[in-house]
Amino acid sequence: IQVVESGGGLVQSGGSLRLSCTASGDIYNIHSMIWYRQAPGKQREPVAIMINGGATNYADSVKGRFAISRDYAKNTVYLEMNSLKPEDTAVYYCNWQREESRSLSEGGDYYTIDNWGKGTLVTVSS
Repeated sequence: IQVVESGGGLVQSGGSLRLSCTASGDIYNIHSMIWYRQAPGKQREPVAIMINGGATNYADSVKGRFAISRDYAKNTVYLEMNSLKPEDTAVYYCNWQREESRSLSEGGDYYTIDNWGKGTLVTVSS
């Protein structure tokens, strides 16, 4: 799976942005789609997740401000970001997790494979 993020940019505090994450290639057995972000000098952290059945969850820091959605026809996941704050400044990455299973002779368990994009920079000015 190839993943490409877009939509980042410079926005003033209180503004909005919509990020897009489009996947191509072997898009099957998708387990979940996750938006992460990495601020300068900090570790990458999950921001929003959508399980393939549609359930979503968010980091406490963005609940009520960010929303994740998916366009199945376009193989695209979106992150709508509202009421942006300077602390939201980061590179935002998208991860399409594909679920695979081992053969019964190997244990038959399931595992996920990460497919990352290169990220898109969001800068929120105060």
